[in-house]
Amino acid sequence: MNWHASHFSEVFKELQSTADGLSGTEAGARLQKYGPNEIAQTSKKHWIWILLKQFRSLLILILIAAAIISWFTDHRVDTYVIIFVIAVNASIGFVQELKAQRAVASLKSMLQPKARVLRDGASKHLPARDIVPGDVIILEEGDSIPADARLFQAKNLRAIEAPLTGESVPVNKTTETIPEDTGMSDRHNMVRKGTFIAGGFAKAVVTGTAAETAIGEIAKSLEGIKIGRTNFQKKTDVLARHMAFIALGSASLLFVAVFFFQEVELSDILLISIAALVSSIPEGLPAVLAIVLAVGANRMARRNAIISEFTATETLGAVTTILTDKTGTLTQNTLTVRKVSVPGVADWDVSGEGWEPSGKFLRTDQREEPLRKELFEDILQIGAWSNNSDIRFDDATGRYALVGDPTEGALLAMAHKGDISPEADTSRQKIDDLPFNSSLKMRATLVEKEGKRKLLVVGAPEKVLAKSINIATASGVKPITEEHSQTVRDKIESWSGDALRVIALAYRDEEASADCIDENELSGLTFAGITGMIDPPRTDVKESVMACHSAGVRVIMATGDHITTAVAVAKSVGIILPEDEARGGVLAMTETQLEKLDEKAFSRAVQEINVFSRLTPNMKLRIAEELQSGGELIAMTGDGVNDAPALKRADVGIAMGIMGTDVARDAAAVVLADDNFSTIVKAIEEGRVVFNNTRQASFFLITTNFAEITTLVSAVLMGFAVPLNATQILWLNLVTDGACTTAMATEKSHGDELEQKPVNRDEKILNKSILPFLVINSILMASMALFAFTYYLDEGLDKARTAAFIVMAFSQLFNVFNMRSLRSSIFNVGLFSNTYVNIALVVSVVVQIVIIEVPALAALFNFVSLPPHEFAGLALIPSLILVFGEVYKYFALVVKGKKVI
Repeated sequence: MNWHASHFSEVFKELQSTADGLSGTEAGARLQKYGPNEIAQTSKKHWIWILLKQFRSLLILILIAAAIISWFTDHRVDTYVIIFVIAVNASIGFVQELKAQRAVASLKSMLQPKARVLRDGASKHLPARDIVPGDVIILEEGDSIPADARLFQAKNLRAIEAPLTGESVPVNKTTETIPEDTGMSDRHNMVRKGTFIAGGFAKAVVTGTAAETAIGEIAKSLEGIKIGRTNFQKKTDVLARHMAFIALGSASLLFVAVFFFQEVELSDILLISIAALVSSIPEGLPAVLAIVLAVGANRMARRNAIISEFTATETLGAVTTILTDKTGTLTQNTLTVRKVSVPGVADWDVSGEGWEPSGKFLRTDQREEPLRKELFEDILQIGAWSNNSDIRFDDATGRYALVGDPTEGALLAMAHKGDISPEADTSRQKIDDLPFNSSLKMRATLVEKEGKRKLLVVGAPEKVLAKSINIATASGVKPITEEHSQTVRDKIESWSGDALRVIALAYRDEEASADCIDENELSGLTFAGITGMIDPPRTDVKESVMACHSAGVRVIMATGDHITTAVAVAKSVGIILPEDEARGGVLAMTETQLEKLDEKAFSRAVQEINVFSRLTPNMKLRIAEELQSGGELIAMTGDGVNDAPALKRADVGIAMGIMGTDVARDAAAVVLADDNFSTIVKAIEEGRVVFNNTRQASFFLITTNFAEITTLVSAVLMGFAVPLNATQILWLNLVTDGACTTAMATEKSHGDELEQKPVNRDEKILNKSILPFLVINSILMASMALFAFTYYLDEGLDKARTAAFIVMAFSQLFNVFNMRSLRSSIFNVGLFSNTYVNIALVVSVVVQIVIIEVPALAALFNFVSLPPHEFAGLALIPSLILVFGEVYKYFALVVKGKKVI
């Protein structure tokens, strides 16, 4: 049935209900039939699937193959170690994603909605989940609408439908029947689940719950959107293939070298080659990558960005464009009175933020007390009393929150700043109230004080001005003249150009017998003045936008608000720069203008313009897809249900944790716990740290593994015995590499991440730019190990292998300092600034000493105990690795001005 096209009497008949609602028994039966009034959590995964997801990586499959080879070649210890590493990797990813899922769930549980329902003819407050079709709900200012419903009684009802339509201005509602072909956003006799009442009173009969609502339909559509592998998963798959190629190539090279240049049993050749193969496969890398992502996700969570898709931590670091909403993300989502004007008196600036009841009225930088001036007292009293909003302190958030219409809330906050509060004023009494009327574009309140009654009026300035016969000036109340009116109109135009929303205030003295307001008799007013209000930018947004510019990240505002407001905010936060204005041309476009462009012109507009207004979610998605087709990696913000498809398709979908809907949060990879744009920038910084740590840990493993195989092959080709046996190779790889790479995963920001350009979305973790550093470093490591090996070879093969092992092990430890930053000197980063690396190095040194100097352990590895001075000398020789790394960075970065990577 088309509910909006049917008279409400027919709707009641179809739903087998009445204006008095359902009986408790019937409601219980319907709850069993239709189920709870809750949207199915389509994106919530069972823990089993989250666990199995951790084994989809190509790296993990290679490790499983290595474990199988180790088992069948009787390397049982190696098999157990690899299985343990796989389990650790899976556990880290599983725990992190489960924590994120629970964190998002906790955000949802912060609000447990209730609804006022008629049951058995009586008004009751019930959980919104218990509402069923046919229930009659009662709606008042500030209520959240619990289900889709057809209005049958309404008085000055206005609803905020931004979560569903993106329209930020309250929509006027009616009970009249509407044509069948009317679009959903224009069906003004319907109210929708997930939206809010801005003002007025209504009763409505529920027509749909849960999935059978407009919001539910959008939620179901998300199931058809297929999500591919993330950017990070694609990169690690390529890394796995690189690692596998290096491992197989190294082992094959060693096998050929030993087979043709050494007289060794084939079984021993296979043993040493398999050991080299297993050691070349970075079994610790999956765990390291998981730790890098987990550390990044936890750091982001501490900075109010909750990661629900594990690999989004790295993808954020590669973001090249942020497509952000305005309201609540760039701005505070609060209307704040910034200016007050009374004819004949200079404009006054009002300080303070949001709904906070504290601020100053400033004129020429001096503090004034408006309450002592009769003219300002009129404006403050009108703002305070012609008002149905309420400002309350929310203990849960530690902030003041508004219940009611934002415009009225801004006027009430202004009055509080002038020390006027209706709650504290017992001398006045509200007699009657006329909520905002969309046709009149005004609201009015009748108040009484000491037997005198006065009508207080707030509304659109042009309407209030037209109804006024007098004007309050600095020299008293005077009949209004055309000159007065023109002065006010000029002021309105000036303030509107600055994106201020202008509201006029007026009053009229009433007879003592007046007891009600006649909306047809709102003339004869005395014009008291105007206020200019705006949703101010968040205090730290401009700094964050400028940081994006430095980081090579483009910021595009995509909002449903008016173009003048969007441009004003964009200028104030740095999205539109002075040089953009100086160049001339178009600074912003609306959806209507975009729709008139052909494909080529549309593409050019998206590439050149950074502010788009009056957008629907579909146009947002089209803009994002156009950017993606041009190679951009997009982070998109959204809070409404209608944003969910775009959030799910974006490279990184970012939902609002406070203002956002459940459906939007479920569709997003990142949820902002504070709805703040600056949090996105912080998350991008952490994402870049994640990528850097991933790359540095990978380079470290490649360098050390390459050095090991170079040492082994070179010795064989030179006619020497193999410098390390199979057990020593595996120990070197699993223990020395593992401890250090795990610690390197915790490396913090070095402060320059946002000074770099974004990593190309197609750039591989391993690339050609690192080859010179890798090759020279590996050759130096191998040369030092071979020198030690040949130096002690005359004293026995075991002692020579012990010396080579010490040099190789400590080369890797010194190389940790090189790899902590591939851009900066370790002395700039801080030699001992990473506590986890310090601990890993100390543990590794102690372990190496113990396995060589403790006889029982030395026998397992065929090591020979060395005198302390010889051990110390062999341990210090590899410090040349650190010296070389510093020289290379200086030469590459300072002398040639090039990046190491």
